[in-house]
Amino acid sequence: MDYIYEHEMKVRDYECDMQGVVNNANYLHYFEVARHEFLETKQVNFHWLHERGIDLMVARVDIRYKYSLKGGDRFVIKLLIRREGIRLIVHHDLYTLSDERLCTQCTTEIIALKHGRLTNGAIFDTLFAEELNKNAL
Repeated sequence: MDYIYEHEMKVRDYECDMQGVVNNANYLHYFEVARHEFLETKQVNFHWLHERGIDLMVARVDIRYKYSLKGGDRFVIKLLIRREGIRLIVHHDLYTLSDERLCTQCTTEIIALKHGRLTNGAIFDTLFAEELNKNAL
């Protein structure tokens, strides 16, 4: 796949449960970090958007766990995006760096509010024009 962004991370020991694997809730944090870091590559962050009355919010998350990460594992999250109506759909694939094993897949639906009101999502076209056009080809 032709991903639009990749972000590398490492599992910290405190993210693991008694079984020695990453607790399922921590994957949400990993995916959020990757989305925030991607947004910053556009020279934008959530604070900057909020100051302009725009809030991007998660409307839905679907995670598919395939293989558990363990303490110390290094991994990469790779992103794809597409527009679907008023929503921005972000697809995350999480791979271990050591053997490039697909561990987890996540789809996150994002909506945009402007001054507290749901928008038609035009901000996504503005922020991610290059990436959305690339996916349309």
